Amino acid sequence: MRSITEATWHKSSYSGGSGGNCLEIAVGNPATTPVRDSKTPDGPTLRFRAAAWSAFVDALKASPDRAD
Repeated sequence: MRSITEATWHKSSYSGGSGGNCLEIAVGNPATTPVRDSKTPDGPTLRFRAAAWSAFVDALKASPDRAD
C-alpha cells in the first residue's frame, strides 16, 4: 500500500447492516494493519504491527464470550 488514501478498506462481517459500530481494516501492507471507524472514514486511523493484529484477532476468536 502506497498511502492510506489509496487503501482498500474492508468492513467487519460483524458490523451488520444498520451502520452502527463498524470497524474497517485496510489490506495490502504486510507490516501493519490500518484500522478505522467506518462512520468517520476521514478521521484518525490506527496502525497495528502485523504480529499484534494477528494476536488480537486470535484472542477474539478464542474468547468464550464471542458473539457468533
